[in-house]
Amino acid sequence: MFRGGGGRGGGGAGGRSEGQAGHMEDGTQHLGHCMVDMKELSANPEGLSAAGVILTPKLPQVEFSLACNDLVASGRDRKPNALVQVAVIDPYKQHLVSQACTEIVEANKDPLFLTGVAFPSEYPASPETLVKLTVYDAKDKNQESSSFLGSATFSVGDLLRAKDEQLTLSLRSSDGVCAAGTVVVSRLKMGEMEEVDVDHITTDIPSQKCPLVCESAHHSCVDRESNPLTGPVFRNPVCKVYRFQTVDSKWMFVREQMEECTLSFSIPKQLLSLYIQEDMSRVQDLRELGDLSPHWDNLRKEVMTRYGGIISSYQETLAELDKITGHSFKPSCCKAQKSLEFIPINLHTQRMRVTCPKKTDAFYDIVTVGAPAAHFQGFKCGGLQRLLSRYEAEKKSFSTAYQCIYYSPEHTAKAQEVLSTMSLLQPLITSLADQLLQAAHEHSSPGLRDALKNLSDKTEQFVHTLKDELVKSALLALHAAQPGFVSKNQKQTPVPGKHQGQGGDQNQSPVQGLPGHSPAASVTESTVVCNNVEGSQTMTGGEGGLLQPKHQDSIPHHKEYDEEEWDRVWANVAKCLNCVIAMVDKLQEEDSSKQESVPEQQLADVITSHNPGDWREQLCPLVTRLKECVMEVAEKAKRAMTFVLLQEAACSIPQGFLLQQRRDVVFSQALAALACGFVMRLYAGMQDKGFLRQLHLVGLVAQFESLLSTYSEEIGMLEDMEVGISDLQRVAFKITEAKTDELGDLQPLVCGRRDHFTVEVPLPQLVFQTLPEEIKEGKPLRVFPVLFNVGINEQQTIAERFGDISLQERINQKNFETLEAYYKSLSEKVPLECLPCFQTQTDIKELLETLGQNVVTKKRKNVEILWIAGTICRRLNGIRFTSCKSAKDRTSMSVTLEQCALLRDEHQLSKDFFVRALDCMRSRLTQGDIGQWEDPEAGTVTENKPASRHFYPIALLLVSSHLLVVWLILSLVFLLAKYQ
Repeated sequence: MFRGGGGRGGGGAGGRSEGQAGHMEDGTQHLGHCMVDMKELSANPEGLSAAGVILTPKLPQVEFSLACNDLVASGRDRKPNALVQVAVIDPYKQHLVSQACTEIVEANKDPLFLTGVAFPSEYPASPETLVKLTVYDAKDKNQESSSFLGSATFSVGDLLRAKDEQLTLSLRSSDGVCAAGTVVVSRLKMGEMEEVDVDHITTDIPSQKCPLVCESAHHSCVDRESNPLTGPVFRNPVCKVYRFQTVDSKWMFVREQMEECTLSFSIPKQLLSLYIQEDMSRVQDLRELGDLSPHWDNLRKEVMTRYGGIISSYQETLAELDKITGHSFKPSCCKAQKSLEFIPINLHTQRMRVTCPKKTDAFYDIVTVGAPAAHFQGFKCGGLQRLLSRYEAEKKSFSTAYQCIYYSPEHTAKAQEVLSTMSLLQPLITSLADQLLQAAHEHSSPGLRDALKNLSDKTEQFVHTLKDELVKSALLALHAAQPGFVSKNQKQTPVPGKHQGQGGDQNQSPVQGLPGHSPAASVTESTVVCNNVEGSQTMTGGEGGLLQPKHQDSIPHHKEYDEEEWDRVWANVAKCLNCVIAMVDKLQEEDSSKQESVPEQQLADVITSHNPGDWREQLCPLVTRLKECVMEVAEKAKRAMTFVLLQEAACSIPQGFLLQQRRDVVFSQALAALACGFVMRLYAGMQDKGFLRQLHLVGLVAQFESLLSTYSEEIGMLEDMEVGISDLQRVAFKITEAKTDELGDLQPLVCGRRDHFTVEVPLPQLVFQTLPEEIKEGKPLRVFPVLFNVGINEQQTIAERFGDISLQERINQKNFETLEAYYKSLSEKVPLECLPCFQTQTDIKELLETLGQNVVTKKRKNVEILWIAGTICRRLNGIRFTSCKSAKDRTSMSVTLEQCALLRDEHQLSKDFFVRALDCMRSRLTQGDIGQWEDPEAGTVTENKPASRHFYPIALLLVSSHLLVVWLILSLVFLLAKYQ
């Protein structure tokens, strides 16, 4: 969905006003730039040219600045507070559409406007397109009305053909007689500068000269506007341009470009499909457990019913999302809508491009998004962090009530890991076994060696995964849950050096007392000797085999169940593998001896007459037996781990399922934002070899800056966000080669299960070939998410005075340790020369020390934490995110302040222009947010007029908490007096 006003007030970060592209009654949409038939655009979203908009001819990007001269105010005793509204008259549609508006320059008859006008590259402009400039006198900055001073009209062709691409136009007053002054239009072109002394353009700063356009020495990065990679993911760009003065009285050119991201919807839709697929698979696994006793069968039915409810709910949500077309983001007004609960709020990307004289262009990217949280479910009982802690504490009592076995979160995670690993390794082993037979059929010794090595590695990994006491104990528990089981305590012979497990009731966990996840410390590995595979020989500790694992009397034993059967089953896999290895060695030795004994001249005849089926015939029975053993082990282990998850699910009814749904919702929003930021950073660093090296050797840090307060419902949002960001550690990225260069084939894809997801980012073939070999081979690329939160609003003032901010302190301390560990790993593997250079030369280690000190310092609204963390993130080539409740007010304040600070610190922005630059970026005087002002010439044709409204930081109450207390007391007194 194209938006004329953009999510932050027309392309800038200031004033994130959403949904400003209103729908007309005839089905078209007011874009701020043009009128486009949304039905045609949805049918063919590749460009505006296919949506009925005429592009004749295709023009370069048009950007221009404005200045006025000799303005005459309505009151002769004062200077005007001037601003210029820019509107476009479409020659084919005959619509007058608001395009942009400058900031207000107070008390100046010769104003120089810092805010320019940007026509995006896809804007359907032609040389005949007319632009109308209307100048107003705002009188008072806070008034909603103003007086008309004059207007002028020019065509785009006039500007392009003019000398130096500059026009000086006379303003027509309302009566058409009085001279209202002049307006100067100067085209801005990125990459060029012409130092021209424009004497007639003056400002409130003495001896100021204004260049016509700006320049840069060269471009080090690919601009988003000309980069074909951005098409599949980023769309609907909204631009704002500015010119600011530097400390040496020169001018810099700044362009803000905000875009929507298609991943706002595509990632959650893919996740929903994966959730549905995983839960349906879980239901099928539960059915395949076989016959269970009535108690366990009833629990299974109840769990399957719960899974069915989740599947049905997710299918309905996915169906609703599939109906939505044309949209690329979710506005905050829909944050509590159930059908959109998986979609992130207000997800946008913003790039600030800075061009300074004789310097390389600089790019600063940031992703803004509403805090990932389950707004539809609410925060009455808190967020995920609190709910999960309470749930784990209560789960033991649930297990007693449901007469099931309690498993810790670590054992549950281990069971999911075993299931995931087996689902990957079993088909892979089967495929590698077939490759081995194919190499034997072709009588290829090198192919045979390579296939055998791969098969051996994966089979050993498979066996190692199953050498866990959890699997064995789960098999025993599953056997005890079958019909006809009679509990019978069997006396166990203690293993030397081991302690006998103590007795307990049936509800005691079979994994209680185990030394961690795996009993590898108490199990001795050995090389299994190839013997009769069909036999059931058991290795003894003296022979280097497996020692008899310890048993617990708490585990019920069936009198007919052979407790050593599992050891024999998975040990047979290793025996079969050893037999295959021995046979391959034997075949190669025989082949080598034959070749050595045959004279050289007869070697070709021997090879030709050799029967290629001999090797395959000898290997086939052994390989077939290996695949059968692997399948048997996988089936048993799958049933055992499914039974573990059944008990975990049974203990958690119904709270556990509700928490899982909430966690799915929050993770979906967080992953969509992370994928957007990763793709944005990847596109920007495609030509940076140091960045690509860092990417595959260490990974990237993703720094989430949160401005949520620790008061009221925002505590629940922060608790949700903490868990959602932490869950992103389970995500890896992979760069793939796209099948074609079509937009559909360049969309990122998600695969995996809840315990681990992989996001595949396809790139065009020519781009993919330029990547390092490690990335092209599909190496998983890691991302290290960190979250820092500092509340800044009036609710945080109340929380710091009367509430509790321990949650914020714990989050900041924990994530500081993660960031510190990432830097340590980075400094060990990647030269610091690979990191970007900045004007401020503060060492990263020194910044980390300062951040650590601020994290532990007790200071109210310590925004230094956010400043330093953001600086470190940029120094480390990281991905920057900024969030608040809806990614509007507080987010825009943070982003605009950060941008102006970057201009000051990195590009020598004049201190006299800092506040003006901040006001320009925060101004809501932009297209799409225009009030009704009087224009005597336009009459009813003009649809949008400028409103004299700027967005400033939260009121002065934030300056001092004492003022807030006074305000609260006075408000209370006023209310009591009013209603008495």
